[in-house]
Amino acid sequence: QVVLVSGHLDSWDVGQGAMDDGGGAFISWEALSLIKDLGLRPKRTLRLVLWTGEEQGGVGAKQYYQLHKENISNFDIVMESDEGTFKPSGLGFAGSAEARDIVREIMTLLQPINVTDVYDTADGTDIAYWMRDGVPGASLHDDINKYFWFHHSQGDTMTVQDPNQMNLCAAVWTVVSYVIADMEDMLPR
Repeated sequence: QVVLVSGHLDSWDVGQGAMDDGGGAFISWEALSLIKDLGLRPKRTLRLVLWTGEEQGGVGAKQYYQLHKENISNFDIVMESDEGTFKPSGLGFAGSAEARDIVREIMTLLQPINVTDVYDTADGTDIAYWMRDGVPGASLHDDINKYFWFHHSQGDTMTVQDPNQMNLCAAVWTVVSYVIADMEDMLPR
């Protein structure tokens, strides 16, 4: 059984792609790194996917889906961060009402950093195939007020990234992915 965390690495125009979507890739990597460094071993596999081809129509996601869809019942949740890594506010979630209640309970663990909201939809080109077929999905919600200042511009460089805000995003990703991976049962569909 798999909990998938992800971001993509395919900036395709004038910037470096540090925000779109290097930040999402980084916090996904960091989540697994933190869990490993803490010596935690969840019941399910945590899998990091660094997508490619998202900007070119999601070709990397489509290929991954084609290669793994026969095991779709083993995918517990698919998570994608693709709206920058600014100050997080919560989690977008797509799934059953029962699963949403569980995710809301998990998000209460993030009260100390004031990131507890659960929004009604999850977005992500790279996880859309899975969500369409009923796998619960999650996307990071953060303060996107400045996102389009840098999106697909020469300004999308490492200087956009705030290490403290990225750490908060990584904390959200780490807590959510680990708790879901370590629950007794998979999220209800």
